[in-house]
Amino acid sequence: MASRTAVTLAAGALLACGLAAPAAASAAPARSCSSWVNIESFSDALDKTTFDNTFVGNLSALAVDRNGDLTALSDRSALFTLDRRTKQPTRVVPLADANGQALDSEGLAIDRDGTRLVTSEVEPSIGRYTPDSTLLDRLPVPDSLRVAPAGRATTNATFEGLTLQPGGRTLVASMEQPLSGDQADLVRFQTWERTRGEFALAAQYGYRVDVGLGVAEVTATGDGRLLVLERGFTAGVGNTIRLYLADPRGATDVSGVDTLSAQDVRLVRKTPLADLEDCPSLGATAKQPQLNPLLDNIEGMAVLGTAPGGRLRVLLVSDDNQSATQITRLYSLSVALPRR
Repeated sequence: MASRTAVTLAAGALLACGLAAPAAASAAPARSCSSWVNIESFSDALDKTTFDNTFVGNLSALAVDRNGDLTALSDRSALFTLDRRTKQPTRVVPLADANGQALDSEGLAIDRDGTRLVTSEVEPSIGRYTPDSTLLDRLPVPDSLRVAPAGRATTNATFEGLTLQPGGRTLVASMEQPLSGDQADLVRFQTWERTRGEFALAAQYGYRVDVGLGVAEVTATGDGRLLVLERGFTAGVGNTIRLYLADPRGATDVSGVDTLSAQDVRLVRKTPLADLEDCPSLGATAKQPQLNPLLDNIEGMAVLGTAPGGRLRVLLVSDDNQSATQITRLYSLSVALPRR
């Protein structure tokens, strides 16, 4: 790990961005989580708030819209627009499936034309929605990825992450947990390729998760690679949140592999970037036991752009599950990427 370097930040500038600095402190503490990742700031301003009679929480995904504003997905079937500067809600629209039923909505990507691609963890499915939440259609899903007994996936452990690669041609969805019959630490990443304007099923890859963790989110870095957020929870101990860089180049297409084993295929290459437990807490407090009070149930991630020096500006959000012991918290990171 790199040594932690104290950096002075003006409190007024942080507040203008809607991000919190520790109270009664003239300078922020060291920000380094690792040699690759800095925690710049955090904000609890959205925690236990409402907007337009809708609870602002249960946030499971983030995506940047075409105008630069953020879209935040609630797993209780709602899409919030957040102001790019203040991160405060400016609009909310409801979501529903083709039968008008609520979704367990977990993953979000925004297409070039503004269409929202939203995963539902129930079947699982990926629906295409207009910005005002009208359902257009649904993408094909391999039978094996469906929840048992239709497929081999476990309930509440399917499409947790979703992202579009640069150019909008390739869509990537990450399964949260392994399929029945697959090696216990291997999850599948499913891709779709845009052909004549429509997304068609394409390659599928194997990715090895850390013991006890699952994939909470994937986000394109802009160069064909992916940021992968791995997450776990231990009662009485708290959350484990780790950030990895994944490179699918050279990985075996496992779409035709019934029983996935690391001995038989080339997996997605994985490089550790940071364990967020090692980040400075920045004065954060937790509502339940955490090894680092900064942490909570982090589920959403978006790349906002590039910071000075070429680092990525990354925003994370935690899902409070509408629970008194959890927090809706935004985390601003800067992330340097190892060279290929």
